[in-house]
Amino acid sequence: MIMTATVHRKLMFALLPALALGLAGLAAPLQAETLKMSNWVPTTHYLYTDVFTPWAEDVEKVTEGRVKVNILPKALGTPPQHWELARKGIADITWGNFTYEPDRFQSIWFAEFPSSGRDAKAQSLALWNSYNQYLQADKAYAGVKVLSVGMFGGGQMHHGSRDMVELSDIAGQKFRMGGPIQQVLIESLGGVPVSAPATKAYEMLESKVIDGSLHTLESVVNFRLQDVLTHHTVFGQGLYDATFFLIMNEKKWNRLSPEDQAAIEKVSGAAFATRWGEAFNRQNAAAEQSLRDAGHTFSEPSPELVARVAEIRTQMVADWEVAAKEKGIADPKALLADFEADYKSLEGR
Repeated sequence: MIMTATVHRKLMFALLPALALGLAGLAAPLQAETLKMSNWVPTTHYLYTDVFTPWAEDVEKVTEGRVKVNILPKALGTPPQHWELARKGIADITWGNFTYEPDRFQSIWFAEFPSSGRDAKAQSLALWNSYNQYLQADKAYAGVKVLSVGMFGGGQMHHGSRDMVELSDIAGQKFRMGGPIQQVLIESLGGVPVSAPATKAYEMLESKVIDGSLHTLESVVNFRLQDVLTHHTVFGQGLYDATFFLIMNEKKWNRLSPEDQAAIEKVSGAAFATRWGEAFNRQNAAAEQSLRDAGHTFSEPSPELVARVAEIRTQMVADWEVAAKEKGIADPKALLADFEADYKSLEGR
């Protein structure tokens, strides 16, 4: 059959719109997936500048621009709400403190007990290993994609007017603290625990509502408590600790391509834990030097006080092992032993 020129022209004109639409579709670049991250520290805070921002840049780089992280200028909820913000999809990505929901995340308490270490990088990497090997058995962590975890390198005991070296020094003294582990610790040492956020410490110390407070060395400086906390008792492997998470909404995670998921995992997980831990190590070291330069008093606990803290830890571990089994952890003893072994192998590296 021979097609006339007129018919040919009519057919071409009829096909032009579809052809143009198809070519436009091929030419248009895929739109990047922009993930909302809720953040609750100021943009001047070192976690924002040294941890979250570089990580967000890494995500965009390794996904070749297909995935971007928008760190929101204002948090979408209070700090304790941030796990649920991600789980419910109110935010795509959040970070927070497991300590804010202690009953829910009781299986991770082992990392917050006394003598959990003072190298935040080694701690964070060891905890990431523990999460992957053991903690995922606890249903409390379900419903989100856990991107990474972290720790802060050992909290210490700080006082506004005198050294806390002996048990008798602590007796009757009021200490600001947070969470059940710190509460049991202060009570067992003969002190009086006062539950309050770190942001309230300055006014409580200045008005003599409390005598001292539990903090990392970096938070004494970053919360500007140098004038009201002048005596610091430093426990060799930390008096207590805290555990943190970086998580993503599970549905949003599942929408990403396997290629982008793998790329994001490479800059999260151990890489993020390393970056987190290194930031805390730098900050704690700089804070200690700053406080020493300012003439603050640094003391070591007496052997009696160290022994009492060890007794308290032993009881905490025994109680936790029972609770962890109820949370689905098959072998809590192995979990703790592996965490400690990982920490020792990584410490100082």
